[in-house]
Amino acid sequence: MRLYIFLCLMCWTNYETKRPCLEFTQLSVKDSLKDLFISRMEIILMMYTRRNINCAEPLFEQNNSLNTLFNTKKKTVWLIHGYRPTGSAPSWMPNFLRLLLNKEDINIIVVDWNRGATTLIYNRAVKNTRKVALSLSEYIHKLLNHGASLDNFHFIGMSLGAHISGFVGKIFQGRLGRITGLDPAGPKFSGKPSYSRLDYTDAEFVDVIHSDANGLGIREPSGHIDFYPNGGKKQPGCPTSIFSGIEFLKCDHQRAVYLFMASLETHCNFISFPCPSYKDYEAGLCVNCDDFKKLSCPLLGYHADQWKSILKERIERKSMRTNMYLDTSGANPFCTYYFILNILVLNKTMRNGYFTFKLLNEFGIFEEPRLYEKSESSYQVQQVNILAQFYNDVANISSISLTYFQSSNLQCPTCKYKIQSLMLRSLTYPERPPLCMYNIVLKESEEVLINPSVCI
Repeated sequence: MRLYIFLCLMCWTNYETKRPCLEFTQLSVKDSLKDLFISRMEIILMMYTRRNINCAEPLFEQNNSLNTLFNTKKKTVWLIHGYRPTGSAPSWMPNFLRLLLNKEDINIIVVDWNRGATTLIYNRAVKNTRKVALSLSEYIHKLLNHGASLDNFHFIGMSLGAHISGFVGKIFQGRLGRITGLDPAGPKFSGKPSYSRLDYTDAEFVDVIHSDANGLGIREPSGHIDFYPNGGKKQPGCPTSIFSGIEFLKCDHQRAVYLFMASLETHCNFISFPCPSYKDYEAGLCVNCDDFKKLSCPLLGYHADQWKSILKERIERKSMRTNMYLDTSGANPFCTYYFILNILVLNKTMRNGYFTFKLLNEFGIFEEPRLYEKSESSYQVQQVNILAQFYNDVANISSISLTYFQSSNLQCPTCKYKIQSLMLRSLTYPERPPLCMYNIVLKESEEVLINPSVCI
């Protein structure tokens, strides 16, 4: 009997001392309507670590002491949502947290400013972004007093959250470690000076993904590097009709979030290419990443900071913003795979034609790409660089199917065209050895199957 009473007391004690999990503020359209008459503002900091991945705890205790789970020596990611007119919690947030903590042992602070973002008056939410940033700066000062470092802070902001991140960065004179802007809000920010929106001067490194530049997102470059997937305007897989409801409004805008999340879990690289415009990129005029030295082409998403020093140098020395373009598929994990085919020919008449190619995989199936072609001629040697995008990765290439087509006014079915060399490289996986073939003879419109080998 005594043992039973003792166990009951222990269970009661544990129940009393166990802290309830913090929950994201759940609001509704009714709260948006109430905000028309009585505006309210509240900020809750929800802290997660690998030790409490499923149960948010307050960053600071009631006595203002720092939560013991927070490690001041580790990297800290701040996740900040955007405008929430319906008051619902961001559906992407739980999975985002899980992916980040699976990737790295870090502190995560979710900035819940739903009571401030839930309003039918968008301008009011815009004005609240400054208030949120000021409040966050006070918490950051407390963390610094506990030994935390600004350089270890990575702010990830969606829409209005991106500009909140920028305003925090301005308060600390650009000394935050990194800011990632996920389709920063465009309305009330487009065309504004740098001190009124997210800017590359707001952190040591600022990377931005633009996915709805013609709608809810901002078009202007805002970071050390700005990614424009699929041109940054319309995203594949998103509804094209207004009759699709709310998804028509938010799908393109939120794609930046899901692309960043995909970069945390997928095995493919979101490789991108520096280019003046998406039009030039589509024309195949931007296949060169030599400016990035041994690192090759930058990757969209979590690993973009690997190019931090090179990108900062480009701005400091050349005053060059770096705009990057890439194409993705329309469904998670949004992967596509890039190859480049380099062809050297000696026949000058081939300058008026074009090539197509396919790859034969190890299962005997041809994979057909989307081709972006560029031709560069010199006095004697013509170099053709063909950028190709595949929806499936072709890891083990057994053959290359190559076809040459001459322009209509120069057709010659009996002519033979000589290729000095051919080299195929994976840009998505640059560590894979390139494949080569030499001294190839083609006939017009005739498919030739080539069996390349690893380049010597």
